[in-house]
Amino acid sequence: MLLDTDWRFHKGDPAGATGLDYDVRPDVAQSADGKDADARPDEAAKVTATDGTRVLKPWILPTANPLIRDPAKHHVRPAGNPGGDVSFVQAGFDDSGWQRVTLPHDWAIAGPFLKDGPYGGMGRLQTWGPAWYRRMLDIPTRDAGRSILLNVDGAMSYATVWLNGQLVGGWPYGYNGWRVDLTPYVKPGRANQLAIRLDNPPESARWYPGAGLYRNVWLVKSDPVHVANWGTRVTTPQVSKDAATIALEVSIDNDSPRDADVTASTDIFELDASGERRGSAVARIDHGRARIPKTSSATLAASTTLANPRLWGPPPTQQPNRYVAVTTVSRGGRGIDRVETPFGIRTIRFDANEGLFVNGERIAIRGVNNHHDLGALGAAFNVRAAQRQLEILREMGANAVRMAHNPPAPELLELADRMGFLVVDEVFDSWERKKTPLDFHLVFPDWHEPDLRAMLRRDRNHPSVVLWGVGNEVGEQYTGEAGAAIARKLHAIVREEDPTRPTINAMNWAKPDMPLPRELDVIGLNYQGEGIRQEPEFEGTDRIRTPPQYDAFHAAFPGKAIVSTETASALSSRGVYLFPVTGKTSAPVRNGSGGDSKIRQVSAYELHAVDFGSSADKVFASLDRHPFVAGEFVWTGFDYLGEPTPYYDSRSSYSGIVDLAGFPKDRYYLYQSRWRPDLPMAHLLPHWTWWGREGQVTPVHVFTSGDEAELFVNGVSQGRKKKAPFEYRLRWDDVVYRPGELRVQAYKDGKPWASASTRTADAPVRIDAVADRRVIANDGRDLSFVTVRVVDRNGIAVPNAGNRIRFTLEGPGEIVATDNGDPTDMEAFGSHERRLFSGLALAIVRAVPGSTGTITLRAESDALQGTSITLESRAQEQP
Repeated sequence: MLLDTDWRFHKGDPAGATGLDYDVRPDVAQSADGKDADARPDEAAKVTATDGTRVLKPWILPTANPLIRDPAKHHVRPAGNPGGDVSFVQAGFDDSGWQRVTLPHDWAIAGPFLKDGPYGGMGRLQTWGPAWYRRMLDIPTRDAGRSILLNVDGAMSYATVWLNGQLVGGWPYGYNGWRVDLTPYVKPGRANQLAIRLDNPPESARWYPGAGLYRNVWLVKSDPVHVANWGTRVTTPQVSKDAATIALEVSIDNDSPRDADVTASTDIFELDASGERRGSAVARIDHGRARIPKTSSATLAASTTLANPRLWGPPPTQQPNRYVAVTTVSRGGRGIDRVETPFGIRTIRFDANEGLFVNGERIAIRGVNNHHDLGALGAAFNVRAAQRQLEILREMGANAVRMAHNPPAPELLELADRMGFLVVDEVFDSWERKKTPLDFHLVFPDWHEPDLRAMLRRDRNHPSVVLWGVGNEVGEQYTGEAGAAIARKLHAIVREEDPTRPTINAMNWAKPDMPLPRELDVIGLNYQGEGIRQEPEFEGTDRIRTPPQYDAFHAAFPGKAIVSTETASALSSRGVYLFPVTGKTSAPVRNGSGGDSKIRQVSAYELHAVDFGSSADKVFASLDRHPFVAGEFVWTGFDYLGEPTPYYDSRSSYSGIVDLAGFPKDRYYLYQSRWRPDLPMAHLLPHWTWWGREGQVTPVHVFTSGDEAELFVNGVSQGRKKKAPFEYRLRWDDVVYRPGELRVQAYKDGKPWASASTRTADAPVRIDAVADRRVIANDGRDLSFVTVRVVDRNGIAVPNAGNRIRFTLEGPGEIVATDNGDPTDMEAFGSHERRLFSGLALAIVRAVPGSTGTITLRAESDALQGTSITLESRAQEQP
């Protein structure tokens, strides 16, 4: 049962409440912003509760027991009921004055932004401090004797759960899903008060972590004998075009006080593109019978053969076909539990010399890294917003996503399965050494095993997942054999839970002669393939300086594939072009060279990167010179909240190929020209509206999937140029700006291939609006993303417009948020006014739950002709 409505929310603890912290935390002074993203992690600060301070840790740790393999290491719950006397956990407490919210909920995204002081790294939004959620649970009398369980897909962070005033358990890590057993504390037939306290720390992340119950929460009612949490595992050990072996294990918990005799069987169905069952069962598995001792568990394993399987694979050369395994557990001839497990049939193989093979076909990884926020929506997960991101990436030619640097919402993996994206599923950004003073390193010793097993068990049936990431740029790269021992331990846990996929650890410092790289199956390199800080200006610095490493790792580990887990980290602001333009292929951002610290923007000529990174052009050349590399994951697909290198007074990053609002930057078309070589396309930059720049040199660059092009200014040829080896853009750096038309004709193999043009705009006259979807479901979650621009009297978009737009709405809908993609914009996302940035702004609209009809969104601005767009809210179709 989805528990998404009827929640009450409050920030802060009740007056006088004490003893509610998970553990004692180190004392931390505010950190200064601007710490290098690749700075060396520090040794952990050791702090323990030795002064009699009461903490909840001993009562929370037993929640992890089902995910700790060795029973001897299970935690024993102490006596007592900490927090039971706190007013917020009591059923009689009056929470009518609290805010009513619907989940998923990110309370921090509303702002306001912190315009002064530090925390640019965390998005200039306050995500820290205690916060409470309360909700009544309906547990009717007929549920007496059943198991009542609470599943939380993600809560940021240090969650503690009380039911009816009794401490149940909790989970510190904000990115994982977890379960607590409410059964001992339930009162069937009476109102049951659920209270959840979160306590996200400051100084706990290098990016915007979000806040609150930002993923779904579920109530599970079951027979005491039931399938365990994430209790099915599907593998396909033998696959060919003619037949596939499907093996399925089902783990069954017996929470009753008596032994239980059970049987289990599984029916397998095809799924259509929308994830619905198609036709009758295509195969059946009989798991046999087992006697499960009381308060114990058992696993039943069996397999079957499916003829002519429909294989899962990434488009465009393959299709993401899927199946669902419907497993029924019976006792005494009566079905007592049933679970559905979607899965795909496919083979994956990483080859040291040729890269990744899916179903026998070599697939070049064309991937991006993405953080978990959804721009103006924050961390609160929304399926449509995530789907829009993947659709934009797919149009660019991306086929893979690395979940940086934490387990994603389960619905995101469902989307990846359905759309055919390859996924690196990653669990930790830090191990025992810290990157920020209060990050996950504080709980890693106690929680690394349950957190890793939680990700593996939840996600192991997703065909999109092809690699398990156990760490990102961890400090243990610097600790020799001690760090390697941790990697070896994590690798062993992965092998126990899923021996079918390889492990990887993203390394930005460890070298081939160090112990850490040998412990994982696949070599993951962050920026080292191209080399880090090799420019002369970095000589003598204490930052990471690394010559290109692909050949060295390939020679040291001839049997291991190499994946470039982070490449580029190029920086740019959409539509902002700064002069002069560097003649280099790749350069760090500096004032007067790609950057302007006064306006905090980076040039969109796409030639500049963070100090440790490279331009896309440099990365492409490095990969082409090393064809044994399986592919790349670009840092990043989308801009994200926080980590706004190099200007920490800003709110969001500059590294995205797509900006925070979802508008592609010029770099998007550079990647498209490489990743979709069969798509006839040509893209010009910059725009050609430069009032007051007449007669000045204004370089023009062209991104095209063709191999040569001719540029014209007002019909006059500026010359025809052909790409040289390891060249990925065509440059006309001496063009003089003259108002009028800029046009390019691209060629491939000597024949016309694609063309593009842009014209100088006059002053803005009216507003235009276009919606990505005109019909949305009335479930309160579906969204329409409306793009607004201004045009001149001839209908030409004004690319440098900055007009302020006012949005109003009529009908059964609401404006959820607005944005413009500007990293420096400190207006709250909930504002119904938004300044255009480089000519564009965005309004996000949803329908009122349960209501249908026409929604009219109006956009107005002083001295401009306004516009309106109509959307339709329709009842959600039932499957």
